[in-house]
Amino acid sequence: MPAETEIRRRIAKRGAINFAEFMELALYHPRGGYYTSGERVAAGGDFYTSPAVHPAFGSLLAVQLFQMWELLGRPEPFTIAEPGAGNGLLCRDIVGAASGLPEGFEQAIRYVSIDRGTLPGLEQGLRSVGRVASERMPLSGVVGCVLSNELLDAMPVHQVMVEGGRLREVYVALDGESLVTQTREPSTPLLGQRLESLGVALAEGQVAEINLGLESWMADVSRSLERGFVLTIDYGRTAEDLYSPTERFRGTLTTYHNHLQIDRPLERIGRQDMSAQVDFSTAAKAGQRAGLETIGFVTQADFLRNLGLDQLLRRSFQGPQQSAHTWRMGMRDLAKPDGLGFFKVLAQGKNVGRPDLWGFAGSEMAAALIESMPLPVLTPEHIDLAGGRYPAAESEFEIAWDSLWPGDDPDG
Repeated sequence: MPAETEIRRRIAKRGAINFAEFMELALYHPRGGYYTSGERVAAGGDFYTSPAVHPAFGSLLAVQLFQMWELLGRPEPFTIAEPGAGNGLLCRDIVGAASGLPEGFEQAIRYVSIDRGTLPGLEQGLRSVGRVASERMPLSGVVGCVLSNELLDAMPVHQVMVEGGRLREVYVALDGESLVTQTREPSTPLLGQRLESLGVALAEGQVAEINLGLESWMADVSRSLERGFVLTIDYGRTAEDLYSPTERFRGTLTTYHNHLQIDRPLERIGRQDMSAQVDFSTAAKAGQRAGLETIGFVTQADFLRNLGLDQLLRRSFQGPQQSAHTWRMGMRDLAKPDGLGFFKVLAQGKNVGRPDLWGFAGSEMAAALIESMPLPVLTPEHIDLAGGRYPAAESEFEIAWDSLWPGDDPDG
C-alpha cells in the first residue's frame, strides 16, 4: 500500500501531519492513491455518481449548455472544460445529446476532459474532445463553461474541533505501529479566519471540516475563463447549515468502500473513497472575489426538473427500447430528495451579466428542446439499479414518486 507507506514515512520523519495532508496522500498519491489506482465509480468501484445513474443527466446538462452557448452569441469553439472528468462518461453523454440539439451546437463544441489520472476515458475518439492530465485548470482564454460534478467534495480538507473553548486541528500520528488522530494547535491561522468570516462559532467538542483550497480553485477557474459560466454540482450546504452544531456535530467527513459508508478514514488507506461536504457559501464568496458573479443556486432535483426531467421521464415510457423499471430507478435516483437530488448546483458567470438560466427558472424553450431530442440510451457503463446490485429499493421509489412527480404515474 504505497500511499499508506508514504504517510507513515512522513510521520516517522517529521512528526504528525494534518488531516489535509493525510487526505491528499490517501486519495492522490501517484503510487497507490485512491483516485490514481484505477476505476472507482459504479460496478468497478465504491460509489456511484449522477452520470453513472442515468444518461438523462448528461442530456439535461446539454440543454443548459446549449442556452449558455446562445447567451454567449454562439461562439465557435464553445469550450466545455470538465475538471475531475474521471472515466469520461459525462462527457460522452453530453456530446451524444448535443447531436440532437439544433443550430450547429454540436459542431461548435470543444470538450476538454481534465483529470489527475492518465487513463483514457470513455470519451476517447469523439470528435472535438480531448483529455488533459492535470490537477489544476491548464486552460486559458476559455469562452464557454467550466463544468464540474462531484469534484470539490473530494478536495483535501483540514479537520478542526473545539476543545476547552479553543480551536484545535486534527492531526494523524503514529502510536507504535497504529495510525491515530490527535489534536494540536492549528497549522495555519486561516482555519480560524475562515470560520470567523462566515460568522460560525463551533460548539464545545464539535468537529468540522474546512477546505482551504476553495479560494485558489475559484481563482484558478476564473483565470482560465475569458467569458462564460462555471457550473458546479456537488454534495454540500451553505455554511450556516454545514456547520450547525445540532445537525452536524461530528462534521461531514465520510468514507465509502464497496458502496457502503464506513467512516473510518485511517483504515483501507488508498482503497476507499473519502469526501467532505462542500461549503457553498465560501465557494460563492471565493468566486465573487475572483471575478465570478453568482447567478443561481438550487438543489439538483430542482435544477433537473427545471430543465425537463419530468418531461423526459414521461417520454421515456412511450418507447419500447428501455424497460420501464430500469428507467424508473435511474430517474428516481437523480432527483431523490435525500440522495442525489439533494446535491446542489451553483452557477457563476464572468463577463455575462446575470441571465436567467433555464436550470434555475425553467423555460418553454427548454421544454421544446427536450420534446425534440432523441431519448438517451442506457449503456453498460450506466449502473443497473434495477438489478439490485446497489443500495436502492423500489419501495422507497414508490414513496418518493408522489412528492417528486405528483399525479404522474408512467405505468398508469
